[in-house]
Amino acid sequence: MKKAAITRLNILQKAFELIYGKGYLTTSIDEILATTHVTKGAFYYHFKNKDEMGIAIINELLKPTFEATFLKPLASGGDPVQIIYDMMHEILMDNEFLKVEYGCPAANFTQEMAPWNTDFTKALNDLSAAWKDAIIACIENGKKDGSIHPDVKADQVAIFIMSGYWGIRNIGKLSNSKAVYLVFLKQLKDYLETLR
Repeated sequence: MKKAAITRLNILQKAFELIYGKGYLTTSIDEILATTHVTKGAFYYHFKNKDEMGIAIINELLKPTFEATFLKPLASGGDPVQIIYDMMHEILMDNEFLKVEYGCPAANFTQEMAPWNTDFTKALNDLSAAWKDAIIACIENGKKDGSIHPDVKADQVAIFIMSGYWGIRNIGKLSNSKAVYLVFLKQLKDYLETLR
């Protein structure tokens, strides 16, 4: 990796850590500069403004992690009920990247920036749509192999699962405890079993 690429990645990683802990709007470029130890000129060499950096965080840091954590498990094949439950359990209980006290980074960006910035809205919509499509495909595969009832509406299941995830992330953030995740996971398991 060239020096410029290393510097850019360092800015993105350190900025993400600050933003994930404090929020996007309350994190200043000066704080990012102090944390990364790069000059203002170096920052503006890589990003024309803070919003361009924010979009790069979504596309270059969050998206690959999101694909590995939220999408890849759904394409693994097998029983959709178990796949979806295991994915959610991993995301909520075992994932080291996603901190209970900070919530979901994509949801945080959505709440802070989507109403005000169309570039953020598009980047976040792309993540959301990819997850929805992956859940739908997983459910449809289950309908084909007979493990999911043929009358199940996969798009409705996807929206229900996604909204449950984002909701419990916020409740976990408020309580700063994974205990609420266990309650959610139990109810999720019961719900998923009704899809058979």
